[in-house]
Amino acid sequence: MKRRNLLRGALAANLTAPALAALTAARTDVDQTLSPNVPQDLADLEAAAESYGYGYHDQQPTRVLADTVVDFTTLRPLLAVPQPAPVRARLCRTAGQMAGMTAIVLHDVGNRAESRAWFATAARAAAESGDNQLYAWVRAREAMVPLNYGAPKAAVELAEQARRAAGTRPTAAATLAAAVAARAYALNHQSEQARTALAAADALMNRLPEGERSDTWLTYGEQKHHVHLSHAFTTLGDTRRAFESQQRALELSAPTSSTPRTLLNIDTAACSHHDGDTQQACRRAAAALTALPDGYRTGLVRRRALDLHEAIPAQHHHERAAKELQDALAA
Repeated sequence: MKRRNLLRGALAANLTAPALAALTAARTDVDQTLSPNVPQDLADLEAAAESYGYGYHDQQPTRVLADTVVDFTTLRPLLAVPQPAPVRARLCRTAGQMAGMTAIVLHDVGNRAESRAWFATAARAAAESGDNQLYAWVRAREAMVPLNYGAPKAAVELAEQARRAAGTRPTAAATLAAAVAARAYALNHQSEQARTALAAADALMNRLPEGERSDTWLTYGEQKHHVHLSHAFTTLGDTRRAFESQQRALELSAPTSSTPRTLLNIDTAACSHHDGDTQQACRRAAAALTALPDGYRTGLVRRRALDLHEAIPAQHHHERAAKELQDALAA
């Protein structure tokens, strides 16, 4: 009380040097209590996470993986010490983004076990950050692991978790979750639920703010939307709508987007097979694989081409086009 009265008296009398010193001390005391200095590395790590969101940029997945993991380890000492709540939330958000993107790369190169482990870490970090949209994004991306590797029921469960977390607002995470759910339902032979989810994804996409439409892993652009639609409609056997989405997605894909373009071409091949032209399907899939640079013919791309090959009746396996696909898969 005595200190407060002295301070009040000094300030009321005049802004003398001692009064100004007292004023500065009062502000500094409270300012340091409310908002200690943000760790110097945090802004750099947030910027790094944003840059990783732009994808491979013609780099091999293993190179991107190495960079993200090195930066991710930088977060540990910052998380290991007490931080003010807003700073810790930012650290957890960045950790969730980086762990999620690391999991995406691991998924793309075919390491499912490590991918799931990193998604689990990403989900914990996102939950602690309090960012529901980030948590929904992590769960929707995680759903693509069982989706692409033969467990559509598990994919449905994760995608629906993501949809509940994202809510009904038109966000990148909500739109992604609906599109992934549609693909999972289609693979699970639940065509009615798949078409309902597709309609929901389209409705959300039409209302999605411009700020969430950029072409990154953390947002949801039109190109990505049509990649998901292509696979869903291909799986449903709706080849007309699948072709429309394939063409639009290819128009929007950069020439360096090797993995998405290859997956779209394999979808086109699967549509040819569905429509009865098995030789054309094999030729298209083989051409898509052989056009890839070294280091890219693994993981998801190989799995999708292998699924097509396994769907081809045995009586076609001796034909030249089928052998070309076999050779491409073996390379």
